[in-house]
Amino acid sequence: MTITSLENEKIKNLIKLQMKKYRDLTSTYLVEGEHLVEEAIKAGVCLEVFLLENEECSFSPCTYVSCEVMKKLSMMDTPSTMIALCKKREEKEIVGNKILLLDEIQDPGNLGTIIRSSVAFGVDTIILSENTVDLYNPKVLRSTQGMHFHIPILSMDAMDAASWMKEHQIPLYGTNVEDGVKASELSSSQKEKYCLVMGNEGNGVRRELQDICDLNLYIPMNEQVESLNVGVACSILLYELNR
Repeated sequence: MTITSLENEKIKNLIKLQMKKYRDLTSTYLVEGEHLVEEAIKAGVCLEVFLLENEECSFSPCTYVSCEVMKKLSMMDTPSTMIALCKKREEKEIVGNKILLLDEIQDPGNLGTIIRSSVAFGVDTIILSENTVDLYNPKVLRSTQGMHFHIPILSMDAMDAASWMKEHQIPLYGTNVEDGVKASELSSSQKEKYCLVMGNEGNGVRRELQDICDLNLYIPMNEQVESLNVGVACSILLYELNR
């Protein structure tokens, strides 16, 4: 059986998941494309696969939909042939000694890049502060390429997170060119336990959070360049911290 009607109740509910409030309300979200669907299945969060009619399906449960329905479900200019309904993972406590705190990151592509770099360079937990772009935003999910399945990610007030770090004696590393030290010059012991704080694209790390950081890091670069994209800067710092 193939679902062809946009008025189908299941399809109408899936379309609602393009909005954050419905993702929050149902604790479910959509991923699109074969790679992300496969990653979701491996992670044990896939509830149902929706496949373009006449395509072969090796997943279960699998529901076929028409081209018109797939276009409506898709958030891409060129719709995929496969979309999966997934359940959100339950948020757990902070784990490990290498933490990344993201302070109001707004751009979905930046968050996706940062998540991929975090997995690549050994971060144990990512904390998303209030007003950070939704982890389950479709653009974020595409940017992560499924890496969000491979690292604990939780939401937490930024100042509460900073207080938790202080209580557990995890140094806070901010980013500030003026009074910072080169990340490449940190000792091995300084790289064993830390919470790296990365700030908003326009405003950087908020002042009250910056003021309680134990150390500020900076990336030496050509003086003609005023700043780096936060996704790029975070990736470089995480690479240096993982060396």
